[in-house]
Amino acid sequence: MLDKSGGFILSIFIGPGRPFSSWADPRVRSPEEDAAGILSNIPATIMDKEGFWMKKRAFLVVSVVLALSLVLAGTSIAQQKKFFVISTGGTGGTYYPLGGILAQALTEKVPEVVTTAQAGQASVANCNLIRDKQIESAFVQSNVAFNAYKGLEQFKDKPATNLRFIASLYPETIQIVARADSGIKTVKDIKGKRLVPGDRGSGTEVDALNVLGAYGYTYKDFAGVDWLSFSGAAQRLQDKQADVTFTTAGWPTAAIQELAIATKITVVPIEEAKIKDLTKKYPFYSKIIIPKGTYKDQEKDVATITTMAQWVVGAEVSEDVVYKLTKALWETGAAKMANAHAQGKNVQIKTALAGMAIPLHPGAEKYYKEAGLIKAEPAKKAAPKKK
Repeated sequence: MLDKSGGFILSIFIGPGRPFSSWADPRVRSPEEDAAGILSNIPATIMDKEGFWMKKRAFLVVSVVLALSLVLAGTSIAQQKKFFVISTGGTGGTYYPLGGILAQALTEKVPEVVTTAQAGQASVANCNLIRDKQIESAFVQSNVAFNAYKGLEQFKDKPATNLRFIASLYPETIQIVARADSGIKTVKDIKGKRLVPGDRGSGTEVDALNVLGAYGYTYKDFAGVDWLSFSGAAQRLQDKQADVTFTTAGWPTAAIQELAIATKITVVPIEEAKIKDLTKKYPFYSKIIIPKGTYKDQEKDVATITTMAQWVVGAEVSEDVVYKLTKALWETGAAKMANAHAQGKNVQIKTALAGMAIPLHPGAEKYYKEAGLIKAEPAKKAAPKKK
């Protein structure tokens, strides 16, 4: 059995009525050294009276039990580690690569918390997973996090009231991409075409419906609608099985980059008047420009709207864990993301609380107070004693 120090207390019977005990410490000595030490504690009378075969049998028993002790000690150490998942998005988007970089940085900085990133179905699905306590944290769009917490739109029947905020990461841009030979130049031109509005139930689909609604369109106004991931949508356009798709992600987006190399594309702008309508109706949107040259053969700046990508977590995750991971994000994670991905350069502590529309997790709050982003409340003075 294991004692409090992590060693292994060995009690065996080497003959009728002849028990002995010794202590093996797998952290300090080798199994061979422990075996020798234990054998040295076997009563001499046993060795003298029962001979060499008894020593041989005892050594075998000791070796087996020591092996088990090492397994148990390893299990005990493993049990001390915590496991923490960041659910991201499809492999063709921005969530997935940045999530992988962040997870690695966090595990290196906080080794007692093993952080892993997994591909997911993006914002809406990620909020549902946190609500159902199937994962600890995720990357989501700020507008979807708000809807999930408040129980709006897709979440009206099952709100995710346990969502808590850790940080805003970078702006996610609504990118409308069409095949160049589709004849689509403006959003008005997409009516009657074959549309991919993103994955079903994703944050991208939410954005697509918001933009379409601003123009008075519904899915009934299209020749066909198919719900696919960024990579799946890009493949459909490349194969001439779709005409236009929506992608909400930080630019440049890998799936669009690859599509632009394989097929000539048009990045479709949103009209200024519609941008004003959208930002007025949905305050989590703001105007942004996709600069020319972002994608192959993109010769002009493109006006569109953006929302913030955020890292959110379940309220049930401990304050200590979230504090350590938030601290690690800004001490090492952000720099590593900046070195590895174009959008990583936009992950900056000065915008860490931008667009926060759900409650801040106490662990993250503790860090931001230490960093000076949130003013700590002054300590309350004790009431004077009555004379």
